[in-house]
Amino acid sequence: MTDLFSLTEDQLAIQEMARRFTADAITPKAAEWDETKHFPRDVVRQAGELGFGAIYISEEMGGINLGRLESALIFEALSYGCPSTAAFISVHNMASWIIDKFGDDQLKQRYLPQLVGMEKLGSYCLTEPGSGSDAAALKTTARLEGDHYVVNGTKQFITGGGVNDFYVTMVRTGDPSNGGGGAKGISCLVIEKDQEGVSFGANEKKLGWNSSPTAQVSFDNVKVPVENRVGAEGDGFKFAMAGLDGGRLNIGACSLGGAQRCLDEAIAYAKDRQQFGKPIADFQNTQFTLADMATNLEAARALLYLAAAKVTAGAPDKTRFAAMAKRLASDNGSQIVDQALQIFGGYGYLRDYPIERFWRDLRVHRILEGTNEVMRMIIGRDLLK
Repeated sequence: MTDLFSLTEDQLAIQEMARRFTADAITPKAAEWDETKHFPRDVVRQAGELGFGAIYISEEMGGINLGRLESALIFEALSYGCPSTAAFISVHNMASWIIDKFGDDQLKQRYLPQLVGMEKLGSYCLTEPGSGSDAAALKTTARLEGDHYVVNGTKQFITGGGVNDFYVTMVRTGDPSNGGGGAKGISCLVIEKDQEGVSFGANEKKLGWNSSPTAQVSFDNVKVPVENRVGAEGDGFKFAMAGLDGGRLNIGACSLGGAQRCLDEAIAYAKDRQQFGKPIADFQNTQFTLADMATNLEAARALLYLAAAKVTAGAPDKTRFAAMAKRLASDNGSQIVDQALQIFGGYGYLRDYPIERFWRDLRVHRILEGTNEVMRMIIGRDLLK
């Protein structure tokens, strides 16, 4: 970056701390976690001790109260070692932030002290088996009975499902037959893992993200106290969408970190790999490929940093820019990793090298936090409104 776009000293210090933590605690073990499908609970807790579990939680609640650019720097650094683990930490931050941003004092006091240091872990529950991109069509119901809600339904693809302690859950409190359908009838509840009627499916067998457990979460007549509602009835969809702005930035940042790692690996490999009597780095084709990879990475990074600044500032176009940044970073990130694998040739296809793991891990970034097709819809509608 030029001086015009340089990071502040504080931002550089945060970035360096995250890079050191990644180099020491994540990168040496990430391949083993992927191979054995191990959830590194101890390393996640260490990240919490550095404040990475409460990145944008208020200082009065024990958080470090950083902006979205600083958050992007952290997740970009963490994903250089393992996008899967970095994304798990991002989801925890999203769940905690919703409680801190929109919950009342008693709700914050009850849950945040356990969440900020990642002693306890939080999940974000929006997606259902029948409502992925069409999130406002969710069917999980919460019927008010006296001083509690009775919750029934199922959530799908939940990061931390069965492992995490608290589930920030979007439910339908409105009556669809009486104007409570769609986004207007959705509320947000904090549901605890051990409440009667909460159950979990088996850990999903996935292409990637193997260090991050993913499972279905089901609610069968679960009684949730009214005081566990975040904000007012009917405001849950707004909270969910606000959380997704930050989540999209973080997933974009995870794409940047993974792509940067693969670019660095490809450069080192191209200098070392000999073909036809000289390093493949000497071939113009390799140089052109590396040039495209670096250019596309920097373009996505610049847009993501701009979008992060807009989300932090609450700019009117923040949601559009978050969608643009997520779309570009995840598309470019996947392409860069694929190009790195091509430079490695047959060796890139082997698990002896890290490229294939990043290829698998980054592929899902084009789907979650809103598919890239949905990102295009958000961008286009905002431009035309």
